[in-house]
Amino acid sequence: MEYSQFLAMKQEIGLLVLFLVVFIYDIFMPRSAAKALPWVTAGLMTLVTVAGFFPCLLGTAGAVSVFDGMYVNSPILAAIKNILNIGVVIVLIQSVKWANNELMAMRRGEFYELLLVTLFGMYLMISARHFLVFIIGLESASLPLAAMVALDKNRYESHEAAVKYILTAVFSSAVFMMGLSFVYGLSGSLYFGKICEALAGPQCALMIVSLAFVIAGIGFKLSLVPFHLWTADVYQGAPTSVTSYLSVISKGAAAFAFMVILAQAFGCLYEDVWEWMLYAIIILTITVGNLFAIRQRNMKRFLAFSSISQAGYIMLGVIAANVMGTTAMMYYILVYIFSNLAAFGVAGAVENQCGKISIDDYRGMSRSNPRLAFCMMLAMFSLAGIPPFAGFFSKFFIFTAAINQDSIAIYVLVLIALINTIISLFYYLLVVKSMYITPGEPVVGRFKSSAGERIGLIITVAGILLLGVVSPVYNWLENIASSSEFLSLFAR
Repeated sequence: MEYSQFLAMKQEIGLLVLFLVVFIYDIFMPRSAAKALPWVTAGLMTLVTVAGFFPCLLGTAGAVSVFDGMYVNSPILAAIKNILNIGVVIVLIQSVKWANNELMAMRRGEFYELLLVTLFGMYLMISARHFLVFIIGLESASLPLAAMVALDKNRYESHEAAVKYILTAVFSSAVFMMGLSFVYGLSGSLYFGKICEALAGPQCALMIVSLAFVIAGIGFKLSLVPFHLWTADVYQGAPTSVTSYLSVISKGAAAFAFMVILAQAFGCLYEDVWEWMLYAIIILTITVGNLFAIRQRNMKRFLAFSSISQAGYIMLGVIAANVMGTTAMMYYILVYIFSNLAAFGVAGAVENQCGKISIDDYRGMSRSNPRLAFCMMLAMFSLAGIPPFAGFFSKFFIFTAAINQDSIAIYVLVLIALINTIISLFYYLLVVKSMYITPGEPVVGRFKSSAGERIGLIITVAGILLLGVVSPVYNWLENIASSSEFLSLFAR
């Protein structure tokens, strides 16, 4: 094996170097310098993100396939990884106060080390072109998350959430690999491209079952209905910083990986098998997520069901199965990162200050903490898709990409999604109503959020406002997605 092939994994190598720096800093730096670890990690992660964007912006990077085609890197995949990096940087900044409290002092380093390991696994999932590499990435991204969920050792809910997460992850991985065993038996290979070639032609019942198992395994990571039952309990029990990471970074990576697997390994089965599977899953995911979100009073459970519904909208980009759909999905996830992290930033600031996590506790916040209330209002408007905020344009692009197929079935699917968008307006505006309209004295008194929380909210609010009016971002993503290498993903 040529060890020079590892040089193609530039972003993965950068992440591993960052992990080693954080690990060494955590072990050897004196206790007086330990509180600087969150800022050091956030700063270095920012540098890794900026460095990752240069090849994409300059157009100097080309598609590279190494390890006998098991790993691929290209401008579009680098851009996808950098979109995730943006969310990670925001999460790291927002988590500074929580990581530096007395209860987390002994586990501060573990949080950042586990986070970087999971991100490395997500990188592998995105670049994998062989299911062995994909499984390594999937487990690297899943198992450390269970430890992150259980980091708050003084809360029973955190332990319960970790147990639920690890058990569900184990069962979903078992189902996924059961499906892969069927796929291997039918195709004789674990390479995405060779599987697609072998499966072209008449389909048997075993092939349909095996693909259903594969979709179920990845559906767990995306919280697609009916594989979503772990989401609300885990989001509620996990520390808020971990929940925010789960809700955007893990979901975004799984969506991209899901798209690549379906297009490259099972693209030949699109019209016969997985198109109708995804139709049913998308309708259930959007509808169930919206209906259950209406009933929630706990803010973290509320955002959990909101994220389930958002996953259904993200999957519309996969259904589109073209460059326009891929661009819309990338843009949607970028906007979702800013919008959802803005909501979690406010929820985390309130919880860190006074331990309040109920929507009813936000009553009168516009009077006691007008800036936080304004940030939460913008986040809710963007998640609901109210113009002129970024969430409106992300939904517009993803709906446009979906109906571009000119099919009666897709028209019905988009119509159901639009009706659900109206339903989502109701429950998102319930939070705004509690902050601005509901009478009574404010439950949460006036307080000053930490520097990290303020910086994180400034970044997210800027993203919500600017992504709705700055078209070059969408155009840049479209130019990358239009590359010849990426068009090959959708060869049927």
